[in-house]
Amino acid sequence: MEKCFIKMKDVNLYYPSTTYNASTLKEEIFSRLSGKNKKNTLCDVHALKDFNIEINEGDKLGIIGHNGAGKSTLLKTIAGIYPIKSGEIQTSGSIRSLFELSLGFEFEATGRENIMYRGLLLGETPDIIAKKEKEIIEFADLGEFIDYPIKAYSSGMLVRLAFAISTSIEGDIILLDEIIGAGDANFYAKAKRRMTTLMENAKILVLVSHELAVIEELCNRVILVKKGQIIADGEPKEIVDYYKSERWK
Repeated sequence: MEKCFIKMKDVNLYYPSTTYNASTLKEEIFSRLSGKNKKNTLCDVHALKDFNIEINEGDKLGIIGHNGAGKSTLLKTIAGIYPIKSGEIQTSGSIRSLFELSLGFEFEATGRENIMYRGLLLGETPDIIAKKEKEIIEFADLGEFIDYPIKAYSSGMLVRLAFAISTSIEGDIILLDEIIGAGDANFYAKAKRRMTTLMENAKILVLVSHELAVIEELCNRVILVKKGQIIADGEPKEIVDYYKSERWK
C-alpha cells in the first residue's frame, strides 16, 4: 500500500490585486463626484514564494509564525482551495480539512439535511453519510432542533453540528487551523477527546496554531514561516525556542 505524503516544489501563490483594489459602490460614486481617481492601487500579493517542503507518513507537522506569514494560506493550498501560479504539489492519501467548519451549510435547510450536504462536500458518499447520521446527531446533542432549519440555531448549536459532521469523517491527512473550541464546557471536553483521537489516527497531521505549548505537545516536527517562506525546520522545542528568541526577525 502506497504511503501518504505531501510534496511541494517551487510553489508560488499570489492573491490577485483585484481582491484588494475592488471599490464599493459608495467609493466609486464619491470618486466620480469629486473628480478624483482612486490612488495607491495595490499589486498582487506574493503569498507563497518558491515554497518547498516534503511531509511524509508519520509526520505531525506544526506551522508557526506571525500573522500574515502564510500559515493558513499554506494549509488551504495543500487542501486545493487556493490555485497556485507555478510549481508542483503532489499528495497521496485522503485529505480532511478542519477549518471554516460551516462551509457548505444551507441555512434554510434543517440540521439533518445539512449533515448530508456537508458530508458530500467533504467527499463522502450518500451511503456512508447515512450510516454516520445517527452518531453525528447524538454527538451534536441538538435534540429536536436537528429537524429545524439551521437559521434558527444559536452560534453554539451551529458550531456543535459543524464540528460533529467534520470530525465524523476520518482522513489519512488532517489539516487543522488552530485547535477548535466548540460549544460549552461539557461539549468542549467531548470535542477535545475526539480531536485527540482524530489526530492520533491520522497518518499525517499538519497543524497551524499560535499555542506553542500545543505545538510542542502534538508535533514531532515544526516549521517557522515568514513572508511565505520556510526559514526554520526541525525539532519542535528547537524551532519554538528559536521563534521565541526572535533572532530570526
